[in-house]
Amino acid sequence: MNVRVGIVGVTGYTAAELIRLLDRHPSANLTAATSRGDAGKPIHGVHPSSAGRNDVMIERFDPERMKASCDVVMCCLPHGASAETVRQLIDVGLRVVDFSADFRLSSVEVYQKWYDVQHPWPERIGVTAYGMPEFFADDIRSADVVANPGCYPTSAILPLVPLIKAGLVDPSDVIVDSKSGVSGAGRSPKLATLYCETNESIAAYAVGSHRHQPEIKDLVHRISGKDIDVTFTPHLTPMDRGILSTIYLRPTGGSIDDGMQAWKQQYDSSPFVHVVDHLPATKHVSGTNHVQMTLRQAGDRWIAVCAIDNLTKGASGAAIQNMNVMFGLNETDGLL
Repeated sequence: MNVRVGIVGVTGYTAAELIRLLDRHPSANLTAATSRGDAGKPIHGVHPSSAGRNDVMIERFDPERMKASCDVVMCCLPHGASAETVRQLIDVGLRVVDFSADFRLSSVEVYQKWYDVQHPWPERIGVTAYGMPEFFADDIRSADVVANPGCYPTSAILPLVPLIKAGLVDPSDVIVDSKSGVSGAGRSPKLATLYCETNESIAAYAVGSHRHQPEIKDLVHRISGKDIDVTFTPHLTPMDRGILSTIYLRPTGGSIDDGMQAWKQQYDSSPFVHVVDHLPATKHVSGTNHVQMTLRQAGDRWIAVCAIDNLTKGASGAAIQNMNVMFGLNETDGLL
């Protein structure tokens, strides 16, 4: 089987990562790409790294044209703008992996509170497959729309769920401290991500107000059945890519070995989640779809440390993994 893939919103870093991963995929290839501002250009006109490897021309968005050339579409549009585009793609019979937050949460009210927009397709909130095959493979397999997870939530949900589900940590006392590379802020120029602002500096941002906080809370509850109280603080670091999340937990019983064992039991058959003895670093997973995590004792706290690549397992790699599940391919195709 050869899966034909389209990208809507092809100019950003996640799209560039998709192109890189599709170039090496044994059973999928890029057949269409759209952008409002760059229609008429070849792919390498906006992503020079693809020169000589892909001759797709960028077009303006037309769902009927995409239907003729694609089996699945990766929608890389921002929240609010994505949902209506996804609906048009579904209406013509395409399957979609959506990179925005428009379908991730369980509640319309929570979405509208945190994203401050009216949702254009509220009927799909809470019934759309969340794109984490480690927990939702059966839903993803038959889905017409998959909500690709947020990058920070991926680095928090994967360590948290087994520990909370097993009753090993207090769900009312969770602190997630995360540090991300600058590519997580997108490709559009912004003052806070200029070289002179980010180089030789590290800064917290969106303290107490980051939109990924409700996603962490919602998905941990959805999977484990337990409410959590999470304090989430993101930081911008002077590197291109990667996320390191340090998670502070209060154990309710058991040992560090019990926590590590709960992880190993949960992820024994997951090809990308690795429970390690060393302290993970972003360089250990850079450019890959792999997750490394470990657990340490610090006084009366447990500290979980998780490293992912924000552009791969945190975005485009997860999308390829989801596509593989949707079309019955090997989950690791194009990712190992």
